[in-house]
Amino acid sequence: MIRLATSDDLLALQDIERAAGEPFRALGMAAIADDDPPSIADLTAFQRANRAWVWDAGDGPVAYLLAEVVDGHGHIEQVSVHPAHARRGLGRRLIEHAAEWASREGLAGLTLTTYAEVPWNAPYYARLGFVTLDEESLTDGLRAVRDHEIARGLDAWPRVTMRR
Repeated sequence: MIRLATSDDLLALQDIERAAGEPFRALGMAAIADDDPPSIADLTAFQRANRAWVWDAGDGPVAYLLAEVVDGHGHIEQVSVHPAHARRGLGRRLIEHAAEWASREGLAGLTLTTYAEVPWNAPYYARLGFVTLDEESLTDGLRAVRDHEIARGLDAWPRVTMRR
C-alpha cells in the first residue's frame, strides 16, 4: 500500500536506492550504480514536506517516490523500486499517486528527468503518458534541475526531460 514516508523509513529508502542502482551496472553505467543515494537530510526534507511516499509491502518500504514543485508542475525527483519487487506495477502506482497529489494541489501535471536510452527509464515513462520536451519547452526551473544534474555528472549518458 502507498503511504507517506516516516522518519523511520529513511534508511530503508537509501537501501532501496542502492539496490535499484545495481541494474545500471549491466548497461555499462557503473557510475550510476555507485552513486550515493539521497542523504538522510535530503530525504528528511521531502518527508517533512509530505512529498515522500512509499510502497509498504507490509514489513516496510520496497519502493518510494520523492516529489517537489517546479514551475507549477509536480516534479518527480526520484522514483525507485527494489529489484526484488520490480515488474509488479509499484513504480506506476507511485507515479499515479503523485499525479493525484499534483491534481489536488492544483498543479499543471508532472515532470521528470531521466535517461533517454535505459529501458526502465524514458521508454517506460513514455508508456505511462510522458512526452519528451525539447530544449525550447523547458521552464527556468527545469533548466535549473538539468544544470544541477549536469554538475553532478549525470549527463555522461543521454538524458531527457519529460512531462505528462
